[in-house]
Amino acid sequence: MKFSLIAAVDSEYGIGKDGKLPWHLPNELEYFSHITIGEGNNAVIMGRTTWESLPKKFRPLKNRLNIVLTRQEDYELPDGVVRASSLDEALQLAKKKDTAECFVIGGTKVFSEAITHPDCAQIYLTEINKKFDCDTSFPLFDKQKFEQKSRSEVQSEKDIEYEFSIYKRV
Repeated sequence: MKFSLIAAVDSEYGIGKDGKLPWHLPNELEYFSHITIGEGNNAVIMGRTTWESLPKKFRPLKNRLNIVLTRQEDYELPDGVVRASSLDEALQLAKKKDTAECFVIGGTKVFSEAITHPDCAQIYLTEINKKFDCDTSFPLFDKQKFEQKSRSEVQSEKDIEYEFSIYKRV
């Protein structure tokens, strides 16, 4: 099953600090929701740490099948949230559920595996034009393998400028 990655990165590809986003950009979060919900029947795949980093009031992410990657067989998840032990298993589960689109949403380990997966078709990347103090990063990727297909105009929110880019596998 083809899938996409979606992430917001700072100017040095940082994505998080102490298990949280180091920025609060409501319009960027709205973009994330809009893309990952799409026309409906989409799935989001995330590592356990990313799942735990989501504020409880937003768990599970609404209107999407939530698949959490963990090797802990007894890890408890709410009804409707699916556990998978690997990215390939998660993709198979999403396919069985007849999902329209599938998005990998983090964290670092999952992004690193997913970006090299042959079925990774594109990357939705919000590129923030500022450096934050991050302790986790998005993997650097080969721009020979992923070509920028679109880039939005510069967005500005809370004195932070950013752009939405889409990179497609060549």
